[in-house]
Order: sequence, then structure tokens, then C-alpha cells
Amino acid sequence: MNPNDIIIRPVISEKSTLMMEDNKYVFKVATNANKHTVKMAIKEIFGVVPEKVNIINVRGKNRRLRYRVGKKAAWKKAIVTLKAGDKIQIFEGQ
Repeated sequence: MNPNDIIIRPVISEKSTLMMEDNKYVFKVATNANKHTVKMAIKEIFGVVPEKVNIINVRGKNRRLRYRVGKKAAWKKAIVTLKAGDKIQIFEGQ
């Protein structure tokens, strides 16, 4: 699997930006990705070796539009912890 297919996009939220101070970065990943494939994809794309990878399955929420009830899609989130000196440049604005 291509590393760009594993890492879909970064998750930018208030909580994830606060986690960057602790060298933790949050990404939306493919639903069939595991910790090992996410670690290898981060290493190939950004050139840094992750110290730790945590994976979370985010459930789809129920949504309503007038009289119809629908559901948002479920997705998978990865929290990548880097070593003290490492940084991912995409988040640093460079």
C-alpha cells in the first residue's frame, strides 16, 4: 500500500494543536491501517521515526436533516508521538 494512501490528512483542532507541544501529531488514516503501517508511512513521507503510534476508531455520529435520519462515516485516527528533537514540517508552517 502506498504511504499516501495510508495517511489521508492531518487533523487540525484545538486539542491536536495543544498536543503538538508534547510532540504528538494527529492524522486521519485509512480504515485498514494498523500501527506498523502508519509508522512506516510517517517515516517515508516526513522523514522522521515515530517513537509511538496510537490508533483510535472514531464512530460515525447520527445526524438529522429535517425528517430524515442519516449517519456520518466512521473513520480511524492515529496519534503519532515523536522524539524530543523531531518535528513534522507540515504543521510548523514551512
